[in-house]
Amino acid sequence: MNEPTPRTPHVSVRTTLVLLLSLLCSLAAGWLTFAATGSLPVAVLAGGGTFPVAWGFWDGVIS
Repeated sequence: MNEPTPRTPHVSVRTTLVLLLSLLCSLAAGWLTFAATGSLPVAVLAGGGTFPVAWGFWDGVIS
């Protein structure tokens, strides 16, 4: 009989952890910016700009 092949995950645990931590940082930056300024567009820009910086930071910390 054919035995089922073991499944490998599409994304590693490390990549998932870096992604989630980066998203949390982005959400926190956006929320704090919105709380301080009351401007949604500025908050979105702040959160979006935080994501790549947070990715690089967490990628370096975890590796």
